[in-house]
Amino acid sequence: MSKKQRGMLVIFVFVISTMLVSACTQSLSSAPAATPTLIPDGLFVSPFPSVENPMAMIEEFAKQTAAAQTTVANGGTPVTPGAVVTATTPLAVVTGTLESGVIPTATSTAVVISTPTNAIAQPASTSVPVGARPASYTLQSGEFPYCIARRFNVDPDELLALSGLSSAQANSLSAGTVLKIPQSGAFPGSRVWHNHPDTYTVDSSSETIYGVACYYGDIDPNAIASANSISVSASLTAGQQLKIP
Repeated sequence: MSKKQRGMLVIFVFVISTMLVSACTQSLSSAPAATPTLIPDGLFVSPFPSVENPMAMIEEFAKQTAAAQTTVANGGTPVTPGAVVTATTPLAVVTGTLESGVIPTATSTAVVISTPTNAIAQPASTSVPVGARPASYTLQSGEFPYCIARRFNVDPDELLALSGLSSAQANSLSAGTVLKIPQSGAFPGSRVWHNHPDTYTVDSSSETIYGVACYYGDIDPNAIASANSISVSASLTAGQQLKIP
């Protein structure tokens, strides 16, 4: 082998050795740092809110699920946890007695408030019971036909006609005159001549309970006597006060 060939061989071996050493150095070098891949937050969201103790949250969820299943099994309606129930219908008062198979009915009672109004009280006429009209009546001192017509609620013209009297004679009749009382008809207008209840003061001793009754129109003289605890034929004195019912 010539010197030239030997020189080329040495160079070739040197180059090969250098390449082998370089390859070993690269295989023993440290691995490159791994770069983490970021996952967007919106893709994977935990079904539970962030809490300090996730296991406690899972345990609570399991309890609520079991309670809901028990309610459904018993025929009830499960209630969503955390739901707020707002009552929008007013409570109704339930009346009645609970019995087997009977559902009480809620009833509402309307309350009506009446407002009083100022009204002028009108005197009430003394009613004449059916059959209370006598067939005839004898005038007493202080009485006259129109007074009797008011008392028995009959038409005064019919009373005079039935009794054979004229209007001119009506004011001049004396006590003891017998009047025939109609059994039908009514007094025209109000039978009350002066308002009562009242207190009447006697002006003269010539007055009578009968005359006082005629002053008020529709009241019976016996009612005045009874209210004052006296006889209907009692004598009156000037200044005496009588209670008029």
